[in-house]
Amino acid sequence: MQRRQFLSSSLGAAAALEAQAQGQGSGAREYYELRRYHMQSGPTTKAANKYFEEALIPALNRLGMKTVGAFDLYLGPETPSLYLLIPSSSLETLVNTESHLAKDDEYRKAGEAFLGVSAKEPAYLRIESSLFIAFEGHPKLTVTPVSAQRGARVFQMRTYESPGMAAHRRKVEMFHSGEFEIFKKAGFWSVFYGDALIGQRLPQLTYMVSFPDLSDLDAKWKAFFADPDWKKLSSSPKFNYEAIVSNITNLILRPTPYSQI
Repeated sequence: MQRRQFLSSSLGAAAALEAQAQGQGSGAREYYELRRYHMQSGPTTKAANKYFEEALIPALNRLGMKTVGAFDLYLGPETPSLYLLIPSSSLETLVNTESHLAKDDEYRKAGEAFLGVSAKEPAYLRIESSLFIAFEGHPKLTVTPVSAQRGARVFQMRTYESPGMAAHRRKVEMFHSGEFEIFKKAGFWSVFYGDALIGQRLPQLTYMVSFPDLSDLDAKWKAFFADPDWKKLSSSPKFNYEAIVSNITNLILRPTPYSQI
């Protein structure tokens, strides 16, 4: 299915009704589009980075999407891959991004080389795209403390699939029942927590946390699992009487030099 059709499906319309129900107050939950560009080794990856930095991300910023993350897949399947995390307070703007970009002359001029490549030499192999709504307990994306200074940082993105909607809801509830606070105590930099509205292998949730480096990642996960509050929460009969997570995908990402996260 084409990406535009994918995001404009009936599920997108259902999400729009949900957005109206939330209202537009300062506590409203953001939406996220997570894109994965499947690349091939060679000059196309360099061209894609140039397009993201000079054309796409500036255009997204002009649409009000002010903090766009761009990442290389460091550890995970099917490299090379590039990820974009696009946050928006407006669902309408997010799902109609391509229509808005088509009217942006500055974007089309800056991205001309990438957008106009020959079908015989494609700029990328495929794009995967998912749409998320932020968790109520973490309604907006959080930029890491070192992002503005382009400090050292790595990102871990974890996806939890559940065997059904009831189990999925309990896993989301688990975050709101103390898991957020345990992450904070252990020193994690939490970036976003999203409940998938549209995507593959539903139902699922995805979240992203960050660390100065991989050794810090290992140390903080040890602190997390050793925390008495985590042991109490994870052993609660409400959450452990059956498996509420059936599969976990774990990726390590590195920010590109132009990433805004």
